Amino acid sequence: MSTSLKAGLDRLPGVDQVGLEARAAQLGTRSIKTTSKQWAIDLAISMVDLTTLEGADTPGKVRALAIKALRPDPTDPSCPAAAAVCVYPDMVPFVREVVGDRLHVAAVATAFPSGRAPIEVKLADTAAAVAAGADEIDMVIDRGAFLSGDLEKVHEQIVAVKEASGSAHLKVILETGELQTYDNIRRASWLAMDAGADFIKTSTGKVQPAATLPTTLLMLEAVRDYRIATGRQVGVKPAGGIRTSKDAIKYLVVVNEVAGEDWLDPDWFRFGASSLLNDLLMQRQKMLTGRYSGPDYVTLD
Repeated sequence: MSTSLKAGLDRLPGVDQVGLEARAAQLGTRSIKTTSKQWAIDLAISMVDLTTLEGADTPGKVRALAIKALRPDPTDPSCPAAAAVCVYPDMVPFVREVVGDRLHVAAVATAFPSGRAPIEVKLADTAAAVAAGADEIDMVIDRGAFLSGDLEKVHEQIVAVKEASGSAHLKVILETGELQTYDNIRRASWLAMDAGADFIKTSTGKVQPAATLPTTLLMLEAVRDYRIATGRQVGVKPAGGIRTSKDAIKYLVVVNEVAGEDWLDPDWFRFGASSLLNDLLMQRQKMLTGRYSGPDYVTLD
């Protein structure tokens, strides 16, 4: 990590916690109706990284998830596909055989979710996921190194994983629930972007709190300001705890108001979720038919 980067991180202004949380709460009250709501729901569906990260995952389960990602509502061909399927590296081939090149396949790597492994293991984990067919890598930073002030180690590991990822996009998971302060989240966001992250991601989904509206707002401010400073656009992925259409729409409002319309695209904003897609589908069916479909009208993941 360069001396200029460390100095730049040290110069980042402190986060006004009260102001940040108040703005997130205010944006979260925005109401979207009728055709705008239909558009927002379809956009949210197209932004979902449909995810399963359980020790009990099987080839059959991930194949079924991949089919669902391709055709979320088999009764309605106008329903958009999800953005990607996110799985452990050993499950990547089973997803790829279903989706071909029609969807992205994301793999968590680098000793997910703890990040506690030697760099050689992390790089081998990444290379294996790419070789298996992943075109997106979701890595976790070493939170212990970050919190102890070893920013150079964190930076160097992201750079190395980015190189090992080859042409695959790299999503860097900050695990914001363990970073303790908003100031740390801002610093980690800038550190990851400088090291080459294509996306910055809130959480593994294994730690609470996971994604929150204030944290995502802060990260959206970071990618907006980073593009102004460098000309390079970086995406944002909140993950964990986003379960309802109402919540997803709140996040889309924040994206639009904070980062801008350029980020209202699956290439630049994703939801890491498992149960969110079902609620989006139920709300979509209600808007199209006027009837509310219960949970038994959609597949359980």
